[in-house]
Amino acid sequence: MKNITQSTSVHKPSHLIVFGGTSGLGLALALHHQALGWQVSVVGHSVEKIAHINSQHPDIVTHCCDLTDRAQTQTLLESWSDINFQRLIYSAGSYSNERIHQLNQADSDKMLAINLQAFEQVFRWASEHLKHQSRLQNQSLNFKNNDRPSLICIASIAGIMDYPYASLYAKSKRAMIATASAYRAALAPYHIQVNCIASGYIDTQALRDLNDGDASHKPFVISTQTAVENVMQAIDDDVELAVFPRSMRYITRALNHLPKPMLNWILRSKLDKTT
Repeated sequence: MKNITQSTSVHKPSHLIVFGGTSGLGLALALHHQALGWQVSVVGHSVEKIAHINSQHPDIVTHCCDLTDRAQTQTLLESWSDINFQRLIYSAGSYSNERIHQLNQADSDKMLAINLQAFEQVFRWASEHLKHQSRLQNQSLNFKNNDRPSLICIASIAGIMDYPYASLYAKSKRAMIATASAYRAALAPYHIQVNCIASGYIDTQALRDLNDGDASHKPFVISTQTAVENVMQAIDDDVELAVFPRSMRYITRALNHLPKPMLNWILRSKLDKTT
């Protein structure tokens, strides 16, 4: 493996790392980048999904890692001390429908670990690595906008709303949005791009599994391909917080302008009707 102090050849493909890249939007983004000529590495916890990727997409490098295990995650990150990458996407996530099922200890620990703690662990490592890589390669002033090193996190439109009855999932995604914004400000002097994606419902297998095999009834649900197009456009345009689909962006914007007591009443009423 080349030492990162060496200059990157113009013929060497850019390298993408996707955490949560073995299924859903993460895998779709990995395959999209591969089609564009990127070298792609994905991280996931499912041995079966990794085996499937290895058989169907042998050019993608796979890594098995349980993100709820901080020590295991740290071991993986430390093994990449000499890796050279241009973009990292954190697409891993854990969800439990707290409107239907009471949150138990296992679900609580898993959501907190994956949606917040592992995300912060990975982003901290990735930001330090990109800063170091940029200094050594003396490239911080030479990147065009679409070639800049970048950190991308996949949050959720659930994290846009701030009200007392928000679920742990929504609160963790809101924390992810705030954390990404802080990294964006901190890494701007290094010319490292940070983008956060807050999408509505995406018609992935995981969403269908949570809805008896059919997610078509979900409001404003979009296809995975449409989500990929929106994410790539947000990266190209360097949008700090990309909220889509457009209809959901308008709705959340309108709700956030309401007086807090009215917003709390509306969302609490909706919560009561769905439990």
